[in-house]
Amino acid sequence: MAFYLKGAKVPHKKSTSGMSAIRIDAPKTVTIPTVMHIGAPATPVVKAGDSVQVGTLIAEQNGVISSPIYSSVSGTVKSVAEVLLSSGKNVPAITIESDGEMTVNSEIKPPVVNSREDLVNAVKQSGIVGLGGAGFPTYVKYGADKPLDIQELIINGAECEPYITSDSVNMIDNAEDIAFAIDNLVKYLNIKKVIIGIEKNKPKAIESMNKIADSRENVQVKVLPTLYPQGAEKVLVYHTTGKTIALGKLPIDVGCVVNNVTTIAAIGRYLKTGMPLVEKCITVDGSAVKEPKNVIVPIGTALKDVFEFCGGFKAEPKKVLYGGPMMGISVPDLDVPVLKNTNAVLAFAEKQVNSPKATACIRCGGCTNRCPFGIDPSAIARAYKKNDTEALEKLGVELCMECGCCTFACPAKRPLVQTNKLAKAALRVAKAKEAK
Repeated sequence: MAFYLKGAKVPHKKSTSGMSAIRIDAPKTVTIPTVMHIGAPATPVVKAGDSVQVGTLIAEQNGVISSPIYSSVSGTVKSVAEVLLSSGKNVPAITIESDGEMTVNSEIKPPVVNSREDLVNAVKQSGIVGLGGAGFPTYVKYGADKPLDIQELIINGAECEPYITSDSVNMIDNAEDIAFAIDNLVKYLNIKKVIIGIEKNKPKAIESMNKIADSRENVQVKVLPTLYPQGAEKVLVYHTTGKTIALGKLPIDVGCVVNNVTTIAAIGRYLKTGMPLVEKCITVDGSAVKEPKNVIVPIGTALKDVFEFCGGFKAEPKKVLYGGPMMGISVPDLDVPVLKNTNAVLAFAEKQVNSPKATACIRCGGCTNRCPFGIDPSAIARAYKKNDTEALEKLGVELCMECGCCTFACPAKRPLVQTNKLAKAALRVAKAKEAK
């Protein structure tokens, strides 16, 4: 698999750059889904009528690939019932009526960490998952059952999507938490080297992280070209270490662990205070938003409350996204909650969301030239139309990470990334049938 310094020069539109995060008012209710991570849903341990405080366990981990969930407000459990998420799935969720006091659970205290096992268990109990969007339970990356040979810890501070600045805010405002986490991870996981990757258009974040690196021999800040999708895991590993990750392999297969910088900051705070993951710093922006801000929000807060805190809308929102405009997910309504892995919520007016009419492919090669992996989306589209799954596999459709560079670059405005996604699903179905 060949990597190149390819991608798209997307517009940044980071109007919240340099804005420190503001803590939102305590919401009247929060709705906290039991599915906010990759893996098995957490199992509710509370019922309607139970009293909870900030940091009270409300859903326990269910299996190795899972994560516990804690109350983000103090108050009374109103219901445990299914809600519709943007994934299209109905999942169990715990709705809590806040008392407005934000009383902290009296049992909260810093974990005692004296060994690798202690550290891994602490991260496990914290409820921390990949906070850049992936949502993979973080403790598993550190070796849930055995020590791992981690040559490099790659901290992802690239933040290459337009609009989003919440990671940069963490690097500037929470550098002490990041440093504390790094020191503990290096000590107890025997990590050889830490590399913090940041795009060069974030000078304040680079300066902040350089202060951490300057006083530590095994920590380096790698300033990266400003090119989307610089923060994608395989791309980031290559551009920070020169290592390539083969299809079907993970970063640990080349001696690397990748964590988002906000994940690292959350680990540092948990190790210091014992407060599990109950809130998120998110960017609120988009052409429909009256007052774009970075805000600190209790997990489970409805998006309508978040937008109201930011002054409401200056234009009718025609599309609202979790995440950025390149890889974000459209939400069904404004009642959906802020999740663990929400890093931004964007609302766009009609002018920004009208899809241009697709025309015939002109075979310009722009999609392949922008793809970080050099695959050919136009050929994949032709194979998908013929239902030629053998050709799809040969064309490397499984390499597609759905970054959207191909669609962004296409002068014919063809829905290439959407077709790639459908093609991957068709190939999975074909392989499953063959296996049977």
